[in-house]
Amino acid sequence: MLRTKCILLPPTNSDGVRISVMSRHTLSDGITPDARISPDWSYDLWLKDLAPPDNLVGSFYRGKINFSQYNDLYLAHLRKDLCVIIIKEIARYALHKRVTFLCIELIPTLCHRTPLLYECWRYEPTLHLQNF
Repeated sequence: MLRTKCILLPPTNSDGVRISVMSRHTLSDGITPDARISPDWSYDLWLKDLAPPDNLVGSFYRGKINFSQYNDLYLAHLRKDLCVIIIKEIARYALHKRVTFLCIELIPTLCHRTPLLYECWRYEPTLHLQNF
């Protein structure tokens, strides 16, 4: 099973392996560590390679691209060689174990977790998906 969740929500046994797919664990200044996020309790693994590139996030938040363009560019990022290798491995693992992708965004449809979830499903279409 592969699912998504906000990293600020408390861990549960149903999460399985919790993977942060955030580019950073800081406050909006990009420097100050976000005390709400800790490797001790927030996540088991941090895969920055699956996070949107900083320039992509910046373009979206500055209004230079819309959400649809953001998603398209993020998918292009996920389809690069290194990301494909990681995604295929996670998707295969999630066929037998629970995996939860984590990011700061509370609403999954407004987050890069959702296209990442479906990108995994593209390689393993029998995966059971949950998007919180």
